[in-house]
Amino acid sequence: MSDNIRAIVTGHTRGLGAALATSLLDHGAEVLAISRQRNASLVARHPNLQQVELDLADLPGLGEWLSGDTLTRFIGGARRVMLINNAGVLAPVGSLADQEPGAIARAVSVNVAAPLMLSAAVAVAVAAAGANATDTRIVHISSGAARNAYPGWSLYCATKAALDQHARAVALDGNRGLRICSIAPGVVDTDMQAEIRGIELERFPLRERFDALKRDGQLATPEESARKVIDHLLSDRFGEAPTADVRELG
Repeated sequence: MSDNIRAIVTGHTRGLGAALATSLLDHGAEVLAISRQRNASLVARHPNLQQVELDLADLPGLGEWLSGDTLTRFIGGARRVMLINNAGVLAPVGSLADQEPGAIARAVSVNVAAPLMLSAAVAVAVAAAGANATDTRIVHISSGAARNAYPGWSLYCATKAALDQHARAVALDGNRGLRICSIAPGVVDTDMQAEIRGIELERFPLRERFDALKRDGQLATPEESARKVIDHLLSDRFGEAPTADVRELG
């Protein structure tokens, strides 16, 4: 990876987000990571990692942070700017009558509103930074649930599908120097998978399928999936299609 690359990553404290941030740092990128907590082990290995403690469900708080100059200062002088919208939540799981309004609001805030706000803010910050940033790349971490409906996952399916559709529409805007792709990372062995395996069958009838994936060793490691996402992000092919699945990438 060449110099002068800045990357913003959300949800970097564990799982796929930690692996994505690590991969970018190992490639020499400067990384600004946003999450509710700091990743002490990652910053111990990469002291130049910049971290922001922010709950992406707190949209007024996110809006206040974006109205400041942190993002513009971080991007300033970069030739390539990357945003990876990785943070996401699974809950609420269950039929419509089982979903609490507060949990619905949190899911939509974290999974949809925050990524869209950050994407627009990065585009604005790049424009404000001047002509140096000639290559802007935005990744939404999507899911197979965006493209296939699952019982009990109406909120997760809908919010991930929103990211796919956002990428498709933004790609049609003809933004000069900006590419976007909503990428499904495959079935990854993360805390979210453990959460899925802990859901009652009545709320998620397909749980046994995910139990079998873990039992049979069919889950990808966060590092494997992160490598595929980053390889695609850095490739010349990035943005040719507004949606992708790592399992189908060459």
